[in-house]
Amino acid sequence: MALLELYDRSTARLRAAGDYTWPLALRLIMFWEFWESGITKYRGNNWFADIPYAAWQKGFPWPFKLLSAEVNWCLATWGELVLAVLILLGLFTRFAAISLIVITAVATAAVHWPAEWSGLGELWSGYLITAKGGGNFKLPLLFIIMLLPLVFHGGGRLSLDRALLTLTSRGALTQDRHADLAAAGLALFVLGLAVVFVEPYWGIPLLVAAALALLLPALKNRRG
Repeated sequence: MALLELYDRSTARLRAAGDYTWPLALRLIMFWEFWESGITKYRGNNWFADIPYAAWQKGFPWPFKLLSAEVNWCLATWGELVLAVLILLGLFTRFAAISLIVITAVATAAVHWPAEWSGLGELWSGYLITAKGGGNFKLPLLFIIMLLPLVFHGGGRLSLDRALLTLTSRGALTQDRHADLAAAGLALFVLGLAVVFVEPYWGIPLLVAAALALLLPALKNRRG
């Protein structure tokens, strides 16, 4: 019994410490990865315009394919730099993380995702880092998975978001949990954004399901 109590106390303390440590660790590594990518683009040439079309996997997804290579280069460069700093500071963390997920998904569709695949086995052959004709989406997929906790849980206690909540006397609001249909809708929306640019046939149903989950409670309330 004493051993179980010791375990419970230890895990409780680890959870409390985790509120500070794991979000900060994720923010630091995500800052470095996207800052490094953005500063490399800033100091380099626009290879979006220089790369032969045949070297792309699928090219830019809609609506980014409507933009010029110069505009896409500017969006990618400054998006990575500015959003990386926001992630580092823990300021508007959820917005920054969702935006970086979109940037990563667009990059995945353009150059990392196989142009064609006939089955999950063939698709999975692209789960690697070395450039291959069948895709090389391992690294961007890991980035998206690492950004998801920052979307759902925020920047943690060591963040400017947390400081702003405390200053505005809204800190208690962060302790609330609402596991309802709207919560499921928000989760589906985030997941839909993560995949709709890569495979619209996967992402569009997720976004439609998200819209329904978010609208149904409002419709019920109006009828009630």
